[in-house]
Amino acid sequence: MRRDPPVPENPFMPLLDEYSVFTSLNQRGPLAVLETVDLGRLFTTRHRQWIEAIGRQELTVTKYRALRSQIFEFLGITSFRQTAALLDNKEARSACSRRACLLLGNMFGIHGTEAEIKARVGEYARTADAVINSLKTKIFAPFASHIAITNEVEITTDPVDLLLMIFDDRYHKKARFEAQRKLSLMSLAGSIDQRERETEIEEKFSRFLDFLNEQVWSPSLKIGEHDIVYLLSHHRESDFGCDQVRVIRRQDAEHLAPAPGVKLTLLKRRRFTVNGCDIPIYVSIRKKPPEAKVLKLLRKNEKNPAVAVDDELGLMAVLNSAADVKIFQKHLTQSATRANSFMILEDISDSLTGSRHKATTAGSSSKTAMLKFFARLGGMRVEFIIHTNRSWVNYLYQRDVAHDEYEVKRIFDSGVAELLFPPSIYYLNHLEVRDKMIRLCRRQIEDGWL
Repeated sequence: MRRDPPVPENPFMPLLDEYSVFTSLNQRGPLAVLETVDLGRLFTTRHRQWIEAIGRQELTVTKYRALRSQIFEFLGITSFRQTAALLDNKEARSACSRRACLLLGNMFGIHGTEAEIKARVGEYARTADAVINSLKTKIFAPFASHIAITNEVEITTDPVDLLLMIFDDRYHKKARFEAQRKLSLMSLAGSIDQRERETEIEEKFSRFLDFLNEQVWSPSLKIGEHDIVYLLSHHRESDFGCDQVRVIRRQDAEHLAPAPGVKLTLLKRRRFTVNGCDIPIYVSIRKKPPEAKVLKLLRKNEKNPAVAVDDELGLMAVLNSAADVKIFQKHLTQSATRANSFMILEDISDSLTGSRHKATTAGSSSKTAMLKFFARLGGMRVEFIIHTNRSWVNYLYQRDVAHDEYEVKRIFDSGVAELLFPPSIYYLNHLEVRDKMIRLCRRQIEDGWL
């Protein structure tokens, strides 16, 4: 009796085995980009070795056949050897691009003229580049020259041109891999754009802001007005966790001098009113940009944004105490009722009260303290992450907890770093890069004053 393949043991579903949904990008596997492309001869030693290697993994064979069929349909060919005609014939290539544009428009539900569809696909290409450039300027900043995109790949937005690069031996291995990577990221960007249009995320974001301004925040402040204060926090030498924190006025902060183990954190706070009393609250409201959503799909080893991206709308809040957190939670529910919508809280996790945070993603720490839940109201599902002053400064500065440190860890520990920048092409030792970037991150956190 045939048995199903075993489920990988790693709970984060590693990106670098045959069960990954991004097999075509895995340079460890049989679909890796090779040093040269030879489509002229079918029966060579290298081809026989490749067939033998791919045949060891039935799932990979199935994925390869599906991928090959997609390539043939997209280019309108019946064999890889026919790509040479498209490479040499500009008219045939142009006709193929127009046909492919129409096919993509229908697949992603893009309505409009050929030019409008082409422009939208061009946005997907820019999102794909933004994914790489966002990593280059932040997490991989000291290694930016290592991972810079090949010029010819970066300026290309036509999917047909990118696909044909993969089969063109005039291009270096790195350029061919980057063309393949860009196509994969463009596909994710297209799925995300389709999901956003279907769920009307832009309209919901605008409605959410209106709800906060009309029902939640104190009418004594103008829209966008803030009270500026600072958190003065003292941190332990052992783990840079917060021992004590207090709120000080902006005027008082100007006279403070930096000292070891002391941090000064600016907060621009709004207010909400309960029983005639104004309670201060720092709020950061976000809508994830497309490149952040693409990275999340990669980390989750998932191509469906409806499954992996559940926090499209989010609110981060910081209050003075756990008591204020409870008051805000109740105020939020009552505000929704005033707006003629019932509000329910889903997927609640609370580590503010002493229980440990359940780390469910690569790189996360069980020491992270926060109240997290999703609020369903007014046809929206919004993620809320709520902190006290103490948990907030720990979220910014504590070792193993700080968000900047977590961002570094999750890119490497999830396998995304190696998937996007395989060592065989970029000559990076990812374990060493990870450690160096964490040390740099810690130095910037602990040595900085503001």
